[in-house]
Amino acid sequence: MPVVVHRERGQVPPRVGPGGTLRALVAASLVASSGLAAQGRPAAASPRSRPLQGSLERRLAQLIDVPPFDRATWGVYAVDDRGRVLYQRNADRLFVPASNTKLVVTAAALVLLPADYRVRTSLYANGVVAAGVLEGDLVFYGRGDPTFYAGCYGVDTLAAGVCDSTFTALDAIADSLRSKGLRRITGKLVGDGSYFEPKLIHPGWNAFDLNAWYAAPVSGLGFHGNSVDFTIAPGDAVDRPPVITLSPDLGLISFENRARTGPPDSNSTIEDNFYRAPGTWDIWAVGRVALGRAPWTVSVALPDPNLYAARALAFALQRKGVSIEGGATSTTDSLAYRTARGQPPLAEYRGRPLGDIVFPILNTSQNWFAEMLVKILGRELTGAGSWEAGLDVERRFLVDSVRIDSMAFALEDGSGLAAGNLVTPRAFVQLLGYMRRHPRRAPLLAALPRPGQPGTLLKRLVGTPFESRVLAKTGSINRVNSLSGYIERPDGRTITFSVQANSHDVSYSQMLAQIDSVIVEIGKTK
Repeated sequence: MPVVVHRERGQVPPRVGPGGTLRALVAASLVASSGLAAQGRPAAASPRSRPLQGSLERRLAQLIDVPPFDRATWGVYAVDDRGRVLYQRNADRLFVPASNTKLVVTAAALVLLPADYRVRTSLYANGVVAAGVLEGDLVFYGRGDPTFYAGCYGVDTLAAGVCDSTFTALDAIADSLRSKGLRRITGKLVGDGSYFEPKLIHPGWNAFDLNAWYAAPVSGLGFHGNSVDFTIAPGDAVDRPPVITLSPDLGLISFENRARTGPPDSNSTIEDNFYRAPGTWDIWAVGRVALGRAPWTVSVALPDPNLYAARALAFALQRKGVSIEGGATSTTDSLAYRTARGQPPLAEYRGRPLGDIVFPILNTSQNWFAEMLVKILGRELTGAGSWEAGLDVERRFLVDSVRIDSMAFALEDGSGLAAGNLVTPRAFVQLLGYMRRHPRRAPLLAALPRPGQPGTLLKRLVGTPFESRVLAKTGSINRVNSLSGYIERPDGRTITFSVQANSHDVSYSQMLAQIDSVIVEIGKTK
């Protein structure tokens, strides 16, 4: 199954802080952004070089109702902070929102979970510990922490220089166990993912996405996004195999390099041609890598997140001098180690603050973090760590708290990867307006991408009058592009907007530029 890379996705790069009018709302909890501006920002063309004339309705008609953009179905809704509707088109029609869907799960989590919420990960002894020896299994019990992952999780961690490495969390757990005197485990290290449902793959995701890291399986345990990174470089001559290395290498993966190095002027085709046999750790690559191309990385989802995490912790423990005689294994059976989990844990790890989970979901559109958060909502608020329970929490939040009409949305997953998600532009504006007024808004505002800064708006709206005045969530899947967020006007007012473009046959770059032009025209409105 090939790894398809057309879905919106992102790693977790450093993020500079917010600025402009909305900054006052988060200043109390965030480090000021001065001095953290991205270096060497790419220059991007202005969405339009010739000013449009007339009313906003007429100006937007010149963008939306002209070929080839008139073949798309457009939904646009924009209001100012006094509630005045500036523009609407199909505002109450349901649209496939792609990653704009992530606004729902992050808003619901910030409002409904405790302000000091952190995910707990526990280690339990399924046996007796004496003289530094555990006679039995060590149970590694996860509760959905997605941050066992390398990255900077916001402007505060960036400023403090406390970015995580791949093994930051696992090394801390290993240190804790070692400090308690543990030296040897006679049984197995069990990755227990049963805090969530056994179903790991969402049924609404396309089959051709399932090997890609942005559709990684979702369980109570997770490590490195439940994916492995392949770094690719051309060989030293045409027709020689390219150089492909994998990381982290935990000895689980069998990899076969069937690719070849092509001429310098050829296309590199390997990126879409990583395959994994279903349910196995057997991966191979075919295709071509152009001679002279700089190295790059492709990430592939793995079949058993609980075994992957257990194997990674085993490596961390062994580095600290703790031996594991039975190796690593996994389970999603909630009854298997219920007795062990009823005892006090040998060690416990408290994960990052909730804002550090929200940050990569919005800033770089990290799908897997969003799906983990959906199941966290379900388990914490209903007792069931499932997609069904988590999405029900989201629905009740939208209806009961935000007061959105229940007919204005239909939710299928947390990330927007499923094409069955449907939301109206008006509903997104209502949600964003609600969050802008909410006392727990700071992490959401800090996480939303801004033009010219690291995140999914890095290369968009650069060079326009609103380069530093837009913070918004992007969204893209096949024939769908979306953007919803805020425009900070120079006069201090704020416009809340949602732009949805569905069912189009325009190129990705063309549609993004046209949506950006729509945002500029909306922002000019007085």
